[in-house]
This record gives sequence, structure tokens and C-alpha cells, in this order.
Amino acid sequence: MQTTNAVITIYGPTAAGKTALSLALCEKLDCEIISVDSALIYQGMDIGTAKPTAEERSKVTHHLIDICDPSETYSAADFQRDALRLIDDIQTRGKVPLLVGGTMLYFKALLEGLSQLPESNATVREALTERMEADGLAALHNRLKDIDPVSAERIHPNDSQRTLRALEVYEVSGKTLTELTKERFGQLDKPVYQFAIAPKERAVLHQRIEQRFDQMLSEPFEDEVRKLFERGDLHKDLPSIRSVGYRQMWQYLQGELTYDEMRERGIIATRQLAKRQLTWLNGWPGVTWLETDDPHMNDKVEVVLAQPAQKFPGQD
Repeated sequence: MQTTNAVITIYGPTAAGKTALSLALCEKLDCEIISVDSALIYQGMDIGTAKPTAEERSKVTHHLIDICDPSETYSAADFQRDALRLIDDIQTRGKVPLLVGGTMLYFKALLEGLSQLPESNATVREALTERMEADGLAALHNRLKDIDPVSAERIHPNDSQRTLRALEVYEVSGKTLTELTKERFGQLDKPVYQFAIAPKERAVLHQRIEQRFDQMLSEPFEDEVRKLFERGDLHKDLPSIRSVGYRQMWQYLQGELTYDEMRERGIIATRQLAKRQLTWLNGWPGVTWLETDDPHMNDKVEVVLAQPAQKFPGQD
């Protein structure tokens, strides 16, 4: 690598081969892996998340895996804080941070930063609501047009919740929503090598997803979810249980789906997740794309790593 303080990222949809690529890269470089996956953070959720095996984790140090109970929540801001700390720690020890995963919201928080919006103010919100009831939503939306035309253009005139929030932000902070969302904090200030991996054909990705889901079902995935189900303190609206595969198995255990329906809906939901991940990535700047089954993939990675890493667009 040309830059010793660089970070490597591996993006990609589920079942694309990110884990295999990351472990192959770790054989070439002295890396530690930072998981960028909103499901791998949960303890007791191993099979349905395709969590790295104990053997894989013994060979390479992995971070941000098994750090939360399924009853807990973990935000993009939490990830940003933890990832920045870990990157500094890994580099201080002379190693390379390798960030691997498909939760693009986490990557976005780290590479683009987050906006600092004021918390909701009950007094201001109540006053705005009373004004809306007295003068009508159209009057509030027209006021928003005067103070923040960009937000007014983006927010539908019938969207009372977002109109009220935009006006509340202005009343509380003295700045418009547009101004505040341009001000970012916590952005990674290090050069980055960015790789994305996916099969060339969408049909191949769909096949890999189906094979992975069936592999999960052949393992004690049902038992894994049943243990969570029987705890009594978890429910299907928690972020952990909303994870693809877990939601559908939970519905099966509740008697809402048959086994075949659970399998079919789980596969469909995973395909939809992969589609969303690819949509994010298709507009992502500075990415080197790799094909899942390309026999020369590792050589292409080495060629990129021999060049200087680049700052992410927007970094100083």
C-alpha cells in the first residue's frame, strides 16, 4: 500500500462474497476487520447473519461483532463513533483497518459524516401544532417556503409531520434544515481504498441468495430464532428481529406463515435487500468494482493497492 494510514473498505450485497475477499486480503496484509453490518452486532444471532466462524475469527481479529443484546438498538451514530475509535487504535498498532459489510447507512455515516440536528422541543412543537390547527397546514408550508425554499420543495404540502419538523428546527436553532444538513460531523479524515464486489449477472446473485438461505434452514436456524422467541422480552418490531430471515422465521413461529411461506418470503426479502444495497453502491463515488467469480480478482485488488489511496469526496 502506498499510504500507511489508509483504510480499506469492501462493500457489496448480501451473498456476494465479501467475507471470502476480506479473508484473502488479510493473508496479504496485516489487517483487522471492522464489521459494517447492522445484524452482526447482535449476540445469539449467528446462523441467520452468516456471522464469521470461530475459526475465521481466530485467524483475523474482528470488531463490532456480538456487541449488543438483541433487545438493544445501535444507531449509525453509534457505529460512526466506534469505527473512528477502532480505526485509530488499529493504525496505532501498525495494522490496516479493513471495513467489510453491506450496511451502507453505516458507511455513509463514517465517510460522509452526520448532520447535527436539534432534538425535538415539546414547547415549540406544541405552538406550531396550534398554529397549524388555527391557520391550516398550507399556511405553515407557505412559511417554510419563505424561510427554507429548498426543504419546502422537497417536503410535500400535505406532509404535516415533516413540515412541522422543518419549522421546529428553524425555531429552535435559528438555522434552516437545509443549512444544518450541509454541516457534517465525524467524517473519516483518512484516505480510503474502496472495493465493491458482486456477481456480474443478477440471476447469479439471486441463486447465491437462495442457496445461502437454504443452507441456513439446513442448519439449526429455526432453533436459534426459537431461543430468541422464547425469551419473552423481544418482539418483531425490534431492529434485531426485523433483520432479513429473522423476521420471516419469527412470523412462522407465531403461526402467521407456513414453513414454505417463510422460506419464500425470506428469500424474496433478501433479494430486495441486495437490490437496495446495489442501488446505494451504483451512486457511490470512487469504487473499484470486482466480480464475485473473477479468478483474477486478487490481482486486480493488488494493482489498486499499489496506487495512492484517495480521500473520500468531500474530505478536506
